[in-house]
Amino acid sequence: MTATATRTPSAGPPEGSAVLPPLRIGRHVIGSPVVLAPMAGITNRAFRRLCREYGSDGAPGASGAAGGSALYVSEMITTRALVERNAETMRLIEHDPEEDPRSIQLYSVDPATARAAARILVSEDRADHIDLNFGCPVPKVTRRGGGSALPWKRDLFRAIVGAVVEEGARGDVPVTVKMRIGIDADHETYLDAGLAAESEGVAAVALHARTAAQAYSGTADWSAIRRLKETVTSVPVLGNGDIWSAEDALRMVAETGCDGVVVGRGCLGRPWLFADLAAAFAGSSVRVSPTLGEVAGTLRRHAAYLAEFYADEGRACRDIRKHIAWYLKGFPAGSEMRSSLALVDSLASLDRLLATLDPSAPWPGEAAEGQRGRAGTSRHVVLPEGWLTTRELTPEQAAMVAQAEQSVSGG
Repeated sequence: MTATATRTPSAGPPEGSAVLPPLRIGRHVIGSPVVLAPMAGITNRAFRRLCREYGSDGAPGASGAAGGSALYVSEMITTRALVERNAETMRLIEHDPEEDPRSIQLYSVDPATARAAARILVSEDRADHIDLNFGCPVPKVTRRGGGSALPWKRDLFRAIVGAVVEEGARGDVPVTVKMRIGIDADHETYLDAGLAAESEGVAAVALHARTAAQAYSGTADWSAIRRLKETVTSVPVLGNGDIWSAEDALRMVAETGCDGVVVGRGCLGRPWLFADLAAAFAGSSVRVSPTLGEVAGTLRRHAAYLAEFYADEGRACRDIRKHIAWYLKGFPAGSEMRSSLALVDSLASLDRLLATLDPSAPWPGEAAEGQRGRAGTSRHVVLPEGWLTTRELTPEQAAMVAQAEQSVSGG
């Protein structure tokens, strides 16, 4: 590992006392009860490899690689694109040989297409775990009735979940569901959806404790996670939202009783968060506090993994640009340097720029902590016409969603 660790006061139980048992997702036992949230354009094979390296052997206090293991989920895959074997989609569902379990998130608004996509993953041995996206708040998703808009239609939600669970069972591939509180404060769906998913046979449910209208703004309502945990009793309930540090994760578990956590924006430019989380859940107060030189080394390794993933150095450099501000948050890099890094077009130019940074600059502490990524503001949720009139699909809406699946992306 390129990152170092320093001891900080533990916010958890006595040193060495595990906070939670391993997370069980069907036949899979996840040593650290932590899940990498699917993020479009982020959680590709390159980023998952980086997070996995930290989460497995960069976790002081965890009992070896197994103790530090987490579940690392692919970015969202559109079922229609998978069924049509779109070349880019087929590349996105590839995994490193070391990835175990191989986890893929599917997005769908049509039960037949969802079933067909799940059948490909299971019958062709392309996944060991399938997650279903019912949390995306992006307008181009919700306007088709997908993502966080879909659980409002109870029959459609049950049909998609049931179809994928049935296909997964053919290969002992467990299925989980990730969702939001609802469309907005007046149209909550999470408790109904959690019970429906449980009865359809999912292996776990995860709740991002915001509504679609909130998108990523405001504060996640962790009390909703607690209510879901009290409602869904036979499978694990995972909490998501505003986990920026291992201490946040410990606090979420203490306040909600959830069985594990899902981490998204908190690990942007900070893959070593998985080492912190593994240590925290193992009862250790050790945290990773990298110097600027160590962060630069991680950034460079990320770029190299992207180049391998894309088999295209130029594309890898264009991709790494969006990660620059996240990696350098709080460090004394200067606006000119940040601007130059955001225009990098080759690994050689990246090396030249990184070499000018002060490698001894220490971890900046609070300046590097807290929210990462754009929060935005609350907004009106774009929905299909008449979507909120009834909780069941009308014949017109059924025809619409059957035609609605296209290559979309969201988070």
